[in-house]
Amino acid sequence: MKHTSTPGARPRPPARTGLALLAAAALIGGAACGAGPASAVPAAKVAASKGAAPASTPQSTSPAPALQKEVRERLRRLETSYDGRIGMFALDTGTGSTIGYRSHESFPLASTFKAIASAAILDRARRLEPGLLERRVFWTAEEEVLPSPVTEGRGGTGMTMAELCAASISHSDNTAANLMLKELGGPAGLTRYFRSLGDPVSRLDRTEPDLNIWRPGERRDTTTPAAAGRDLNRLTTGDALAAPDRDRLNGWLRGSTTGNERIRAGLPKDWTVGDKTGTGSTYGTANDIAIAWPPSGAPLIISVYTNRDDAGGEAENRVIAETAAIAARGLGRME
Repeated sequence: MKHTSTPGARPRPPARTGLALLAAAALIGGAACGAGPASAVPAAKVAASKGAAPASTPQSTSPAPALQKEVRERLRRLETSYDGRIGMFALDTGTGSTIGYRSHESFPLASTFKAIASAAILDRARRLEPGLLERRVFWTAEEEVLPSPVTEGRGGTGMTMAELCAASISHSDNTAANLMLKELGGPAGLTRYFRSLGDPVSRLDRTEPDLNIWRPGERRDTTTPAAAGRDLNRLTTGDALAAPDRDRLNGWLRGSTTGNERIRAGLPKDWTVGDKTGTGSTYGTANDIAIAWPPSGAPLIISVYTNRDDAGGEAENRVIAETAAIAARGLGRME
């Protein structure tokens, strides 16, 4: 397989309570590190519907202190019951309002990086390597790593790069992801793509499955909920990708099969959700980043990153689902 240089940088369910009653008056502002949300910050580029072209930045409204406090207290209680740490960032792409909790704290990326890697492949094919998506990639049995439910045993016949991207998102296929990283110039190549999105903090240092080994204080293979959420916003509703590539990425995210018990489970059944999960091998790491389209109105971007206090702790999907519901209510988009 032929490889060339990587893309360069380019210019950028808790019960229904008073939270729902306050939501109409409150569009929460910028995510803060530590315990809770802070002031309102508009989104860079937003779109109001699936496949829509980026819209101009809307004006943010003032946050409601009472709602901020209630969201913060709900997530503190959830953390206490969970014996772990929760990081959350959510953006209403119609208003530009955001809400966050520990949103600038560092968390392990785990497999959420695969959504960004797929976008990097789309961008590379568009700008540098026409035909890349249709190119057939072959690999050896020694290159296969677990779990790889789509690529396992198929190295001799190969798959197209587009098929590898889809497999990495829809089934979190690790061999597919490593082959994509190889095309991008390795973990360092993906880190450069993060920087091209205007993300100064997210970084990838290792390949699958080693990147899933994390301990508190580890800097390798990490992001923040705010950085991951803003990256996803730029890629799914903004101008970081050409419109056909943006639509293709959104389709891959909607086809994900691994997140049914995470962000999707915390949102109403009539919402359309595209997501990419991540699950680590230590400290119960469990993540999910998503774009969620309600039946009407602009989509929400939600990123949730979690880890347990105990190195041997297990991941808990219900914590991610409940956090997503709290975020959507905090932005006034759920009752």
